[in-house]
Amino acid sequence: MTINAAPKINKRATLSWALWDWAEQPYPTLMQTFIFPVYLTGTVAAGIKNADQQLGWATAIAGLLLALIAPVLGRRSDENGRRKLWLLINTGILVIVTAASFFVEPKPEYFLMGLVLYGIGSVIQESAFINYYAMLKGVTTEKNIGRISGYAWGLGYVGGIILLLISLVGFVLPDNPWFGIGKENAIHVRTIFLFAAAWILVFTIPLLLWVPEIAKKAGAKKESILQSYAGLYNQLKTLRKQAPETFKFLISSAVYRDGLAGVFTFGAVLGTLSFGFDTQSIIFYGIGANIVAAIGAAIGGRLDDIVGSRTVILGSLIGLMVSASGVFFFRDYGQITYWVFGLLLTLFVGPAQASSRTFVARFTPVGREGEVFGLYQTTGRAISFLSGTMWALSIAAANYFLGGDKNTIYGIWGLMLILLVGTVLLSRVHPRPAVIDA
Repeated sequence: MTINAAPKINKRATLSWALWDWAEQPYPTLMQTFIFPVYLTGTVAAGIKNADQQLGWATAIAGLLLALIAPVLGRRSDENGRRKLWLLINTGILVIVTAASFFVEPKPEYFLMGLVLYGIGSVIQESAFINYYAMLKGVTTEKNIGRISGYAWGLGYVGGIILLLISLVGFVLPDNPWFGIGKENAIHVRTIFLFAAAWILVFTIPLLLWVPEIAKKAGAKKESILQSYAGLYNQLKTLRKQAPETFKFLISSAVYRDGLAGVFTFGAVLGTLSFGFDTQSIIFYGIGANIVAAIGAAIGGRLDDIVGSRTVILGSLIGLMVSASGVFFFRDYGQITYWVFGLLLTLFVGPAQASSRTFVARFTPVGREGEVFGLYQTTGRAISFLSGTMWALSIAAANYFLGGDKNTIYGIWGLMLILLVGTVLLSRVHPRPAVIDA
């Protein structure tokens, strides 16, 4: 039986699934990018040397752990029929980790605790997405799968903007923040983490109530960890024979997508440590970045239909590297540099992400779409430690050769190197590859 014939699929289930993208948005927006890492490196770590490097190493360790477990999680999600259960378990842990961040006080002795929570949260969020993406075909039809996926993505953008506005208006700007809290001991910033946890919990309820669980595959056998990796290897081997250009694209996209992830992870930290942005300024920047990224995604989608996915991605990657170079070379002009080139950089992120997914959809063998999208997610996580590692190594090298410990700006070069390698690999992929159907 195909997914389309499943009688339990209805609009309420579809909307409830899409709403989880809105539900989990506090984590990437507030906890991974614009508030918690800035609070951690700029306030908690005051007086600690190389806090920016340590955040990079924490990200790298989390990425390495994720790379080790992602293939197992992905294949078992397909076989055991418990995608919803594991998504809810991961979401519950994410709520706990987010709420626990409230207890990271603005004192150096809490820095390690903050790094550990940051790393755990990163692994749990990405693990949740493995099951979330796998549920997409269970709540859509062949005719609306692209539209529903895009709708959920759009909800995430809108949710990010609203969350930043609430953080700004409710907790950062007013002398008397919401709920009668003060500003002593950074309680107004830390309360944002409790608010984020509550948001995730409340907006996950529709998925809990109305999205059906899939049935276990008939005849499915429990795989060992080694069998899971062997199965992944065989999938890639078969894909390489059947659709070699799609295989090459998966490899290239794994590299440049990790560079894109690094832009989001370390962008706000760069603004704080290299350009002197305070929490208020970073939130304003975050709002602008989300709006510009959404505009870029819309423009990129139209261009994709005209010039093709690969051309849009290559143009976006070049635009990202040019913008990042502008941030570095014009840094002496102060915060205006970060506003101009930083926002220009975010313009190219959306098209690169959206057209990557479109390329996979267009040039995948018929009947193997689900498998290839699973590989797309898995390969994207296989080197998710790379951006954190290159960020930390670039800063460490700058500190060694230039002296001092205020060289955060040099972390840009590590991210640009990843994007450059991804660009070169992508340039070797045929823009309209022939595909042998399954």
